[in-house]
Amino acid sequence: MPVGNHQPHGETAQGGPLKRELGERHIRLMALGACIGVGLFLGSAKAIEMAGPAIMLSYIIGGLAILVIMRALGEMAVHNPVAGSFSRYAQDYLGPLAGFLTGWNYWFLWLVTCVAEITAVAVYMGVWFPDVPRWIWALAALISMGSINLIAVKAFGEFEFWFALIKIVTIIAMVIGGIGIIAFGFGNNGVALGISNLWTHGGFLPNGIQGVLMSLQMVMFAYLGVEMIGLTAGEAKNPQKTIPSAIGSVFWRILLFYVGALFVILSIYPWNEIGTSGSPFVMTFERLGIKTAAGIINFVVITAALSSCNGGIFSTGRMLYSLAQNGQAPANFGTTSKNGVPRQALLLSIAVLLMGVLLNYLAPGQVFVWVTAIATFGAIWTWLMILLAQLRFRKSLSPEEAAGLKYRMWLYPYSSYAALGFLLMVVGLMAYFEETRIALFVGPAFLILLTVLFYVFKLQPTQTTSPAVSS
Repeated sequence: MPVGNHQPHGETAQGGPLKRELGERHIRLMALGACIGVGLFLGSAKAIEMAGPAIMLSYIIGGLAILVIMRALGEMAVHNPVAGSFSRYAQDYLGPLAGFLTGWNYWFLWLVTCVAEITAVAVYMGVWFPDVPRWIWALAALISMGSINLIAVKAFGEFEFWFALIKIVTIIAMVIGGIGIIAFGFGNNGVALGISNLWTHGGFLPNGIQGVLMSLQMVMFAYLGVEMIGLTAGEAKNPQKTIPSAIGSVFWRILLFYVGALFVILSIYPWNEIGTSGSPFVMTFERLGIKTAAGIINFVVITAALSSCNGGIFSTGRMLYSLAQNGQAPANFGTTSKNGVPRQALLLSIAVLLMGVLLNYLAPGQVFVWVTAIATFGAIWTWLMILLAQLRFRKSLSPEEAAGLKYRMWLYPYSSYAALGFLLMVVGLMAYFEETRIALFVGPAFLILLTVLFYVFKLQPTQTTSPAVSS
């Protein structure tokens, strides 16, 4: 299929015929930027509370499962590089309904993730303005990011590249500063702190294996967004080279940033004190005696959440636009403004996000756990579709074609089945724990609603030609 002629179902339409303009640095940083956000800066404190120092194990186990999922996606994306890849692969290998559910689910997933991002903005603005209600900051974040998207979004890859870079540089600085505290006693009168905090407060596994299992839902939320590499496949300059390279490097970098950052935090602070007095990142810089840096870190976290929210609003608007172009959403969502902005689609996404603001007003304490649980369910659905599509994709190949694959899954098919089993275990754990159970009411209910709409309105993909849009 020539890129840019047809809008496959679920494609993120970024301005008419797609151009292969995204380089390796854009794709790597976009995927890293999507992952390194709220999950690390805010979610880590909640995950540490559940698992203690053993949270590092949770991130390593979750990371290995994600690596298998990404190799499954990479295998298909290198063989057939189309934008909106996993939605298209679900459609091609699992049927039109699976493609439709995956496209709409991804739209919903990013909306819920945006709620998590604006909640994070509200939490961190509360550090500076403790007397202002959370929902006001959540509303301000939504209005500002929504407005930016409604005016025009240009050079999106470049924008996300630089914003991701801010986050990454901050984490590296925190890790280096933290190692200075641990090994050389920076900010501790020259007395090296060591790593005894990893086991002196109830042991490495203070809440047992149950704590590790309980944290997996939060951990998997942190990895949400890595599949964005697949979405960029149709716009990558050299997908056969770029996609495998990006998948490999992103996994190791995420593991380094997450596990490295958590190792430093958990070595410096007793795990049971983390989260009681704000962000561990801010606390670390305060420990180094850099009072102004704490404010800077707070600012970095807020901009990180805003950039992720901005990217989410962009993704949802374009996804809805492409679904409309494909005859799988109301036709008015498939129109654009003079600036090439799918305004109707964006306005719907922003209107739904107002529910997130309402949640921050009604239940400020629970909203983060709720939205991360619902987003994790949406992500797990996407990852399940990737693995199932990859298994069907392999079966559709002749032995000669399978042998000629340029990018291959390790230990096929055992690794794919192991990752499938792991994801189903996480769903089971979400059902077991009361806090996360809400996701199993909201997520499946949304999928059932979509299935009914698919059959009632006969929403088979139309494969219509997309008009040129300049963005």
